[in-house]
Formats: sequence, structure tokens, C-alpha cells
Amino acid sequence: MSDLLERLRGRGWRMTAQRRVVAEVLDGDHVHLTADEVHARAAARLPEISRATVYNTLGELVSLGEVIEVATDGRAKRYDPNAHRPHQHLVCSGCGTVRDVHPHGDPLADLPDAERFGFTVSQAEVTYRGLCPACA
Repeated sequence: MSDLLERLRGRGWRMTAQRRVVAEVLDGDHVHLTADEVHARAAARLPEISRATVYNTLGELVSLGEVIEVATDGRAKRYDPNAHRPHQHLVCSGCGTVRDVHPHGDPLADLPDAERFGFTVSQAEVTYRGLCPACA
């Protein structure tokens, strides 16, 4: 499980019923839901939650650095609660499923000095693409 709920409590984040249900929906490993998926799951638990509340809560979680927005090839943004664990993403080119992966090695170190063009590189984002078993 991700530790999203614990992190939010540790920050003193005001845990309203609506915020709590959004955080509970997002909490876990390999969770990469769209805002609409978060809303549907949250509404199943708390029927009165509005779409606007879900979008506002997601925006706040991203601003806090507790959730990462993952954009894949023009598809709807997905929300990843594993913001504090270094990882990359594996994306299905068919259905858009996203999984966290932890390849060995350092992508920053893999970029040769000659390819840095004088940049001081501080971050690398690697996305692996392919077909999941269901789409293959």
C-alpha cells in the first residue's frame, strides 16, 4: 500500500469526509486512476461527493506534492499516489493501463555528458510502452 493517508495526516491536512474518501480511493500500489475513475469510486462510497470536489482535491494533492499527475499520449491524466518513491511507468499502448516499475540503474547517469548540451540535469522521466497481456 502507498502511505498517502498517513502522509496527509502527518501534514495536518484537514481530513473532511470528501477529502478522506478521495485519498482512500487513491491509496495503494499501482493506482493510476483518472479523475472520472476517482469520482466514480468515491461516489460509490460517498454518494453526495461532487465531481468538482474530486477535481479540487486532486489539484490540491498534486500541489502538495503528495500525488503525481501522469499524462500518457493525449489520454486523460492519471493520478499516482506514489509520489515519494522513485519509479518509472509502464503504459499499455492499447488500453492505457499504467503500472509502476522499478528498473535498476540511474537514468540520470545513463545520459552521456556529450548529450547533456551543458544542461545541469536534475530529473529524468522514463516511460516504457507496450501491450499488456489483455491487449496483446
